[in-house]
Amino acid sequence: MNKNQIIEGKYKPFETVDIKDRTWPNKKITKAPIWCAVDLRDGNQAIYTPMTKEKKIVFFNKLLQIGFKTIEVGFPSASQTEFDFVRMLIDEKMIPDDVSIQVLVQARKHLVDKTFESLLGAKNVIVHLYNSTSPAQRRDVFQKDKQGIIEIATSGTQMIIDSMKNFSANVQFEYSPESFSLTELDFAAQISNAVIDLWNPAKRGKMILNLPSTVECATPNIYADQIEWMCRNINQRENVSVSLHAHNDRGTGVASTELGIMAGADRVEGTLFGNGERTGNADILTIALNMFTQGVDPQLDFSDIDGIREVYEKCTEMEIYPRQPYAGDLVFTAFSGSHQDAIAKGMKLRKRENRILWDVPYLPIDPKDVGRDYEAIVAINSQSGKGGAAFILEQRGGFNIPKSMQVEIGRFVQKEADNLKRVLTNDEIVSIFKKEFVNREDKIELTGMTPKREKIEKSAENNIFLEAKLKINGNEIVDTAKGDGVINALSIILAKNGFKYRLTTYDEHALSEGSEAAAAAYISVETDDEKTYFGVGIDTDTLWASANALISAVNRAFS
Repeated sequence: MNKNQIIEGKYKPFETVDIKDRTWPNKKITKAPIWCAVDLRDGNQAIYTPMTKEKKIVFFNKLLQIGFKTIEVGFPSASQTEFDFVRMLIDEKMIPDDVSIQVLVQARKHLVDKTFESLLGAKNVIVHLYNSTSPAQRRDVFQKDKQGIIEIATSGTQMIIDSMKNFSANVQFEYSPESFSLTELDFAAQISNAVIDLWNPAKRGKMILNLPSTVECATPNIYADQIEWMCRNINQRENVSVSLHAHNDRGTGVASTELGIMAGADRVEGTLFGNGERTGNADILTIALNMFTQGVDPQLDFSDIDGIREVYEKCTEMEIYPRQPYAGDLVFTAFSGSHQDAIAKGMKLRKRENRILWDVPYLPIDPKDVGRDYEAIVAINSQSGKGGAAFILEQRGGFNIPKSMQVEIGRFVQKEADNLKRVLTNDEIVSIFKKEFVNREDKIELTGMTPKREKIEKSAENNIFLEAKLKINGNEIVDTAKGDGVINALSIILAKNGFKYRLTTYDEHALSEGSEAAAAAYISVETDDEKTYFGVGIDTDTLWASANALISAVNRAFS
């Protein structure tokens, strides 16, 4: 956007809050707020095809499974569908005794009456009254002055008080000065206190004052200032639960909510994955898992994040963005070679040193804590480095690739990714590795070997006599040699048959439980032109694994 597109006077910066002794910047979130999921109301009204009753039941049950104790289930006075859903929950006894259902209503008597009718037979309910309070809403929508707007709020509150007289459920009252984030703070406090005084929470029970960022219009620090200012200036603060309901118009709904909690809020309303009007609501899943990564128990269970995703996508017919925090397909995946190398090293050292603290490079949370496995951490494309392929081979096949060999493996994998012009699957990487390096028999095949120890002293030189059966270019031969060990003796036999090289490195290890073989061996050889070739052998017998590794390396060197 260039300066010529800015129209003088069309936009102006948001006013800051005059609060010189603010305390929230030095606060930490040390406990979970009271959570309220508004997916079935705020989220549901913001999708192309609203959920059917059947889908809403599935979603409701998933919210219960996650651990929500307050769920906004709808706007029962708005439509018969909404009314019927609330009745279904109550009549079919789907609401656990420790869960409160929340319903939204405007300050009109026939709507309040319809709302209470929908709630008959419920045990714990929250009746959520709202009216807009911002200057633009007062001027353009209601065409009322401040006192007229206050009268809407107090008359609605009185309707709810009157409706409770013959109502047996445990009712908690919630009031929202909607468009709070755009309302003058002194007026927001004035209207809120008018409602608080009328309700009198000391007498009727603790009420909820919801302070929504209905339209996110400023940086998160200003919302935090607004919340701290309100917490200082509302009546009966000890009897009022201050609630947040942040939208995401500026893309900072999560940050606004976190700072709002630091500023003194007790409660958070939001949705899974940030669904909601325009750019959505604050994403409760992200906020909760952010707490989790700081060692704070969010009191919600997101250990099966893929199962939650599946329900969300089926019920809302919306898709999760691949880079959605914690839940997206790619959020734990590194493509960069340097990132892959750091992750692989961090994971290996964490396991070796039995660390408790999670402090792995580039991974703010252990993927297993949200139900993901480690295989998705690294994805190989033409930009990836050597460490990524080695990490996948370790995770998928249990191969502990020597560092000196990783460059060559990475080169083959990168070449294939470049040819295909896409990310390789883990199975494809394992297949490339096995085809190129493991148990190669294309030129030389070891069909049998019989080693014998000739001297009593185990450390004596040339103490192994080896008879080896080989196929070289299809021709069967039997040859013998003495050496310091089986690999040395086999090398002498190969040299007699025209394959001269120097053995440069040797490694072996047991493969992980459940793998196709018991052992893996890694050997490199150097030819006369000073080129190095690696080979890998796998077998249930460690001796054969080593021999296969040598034959593989020689096959690669002389093919």
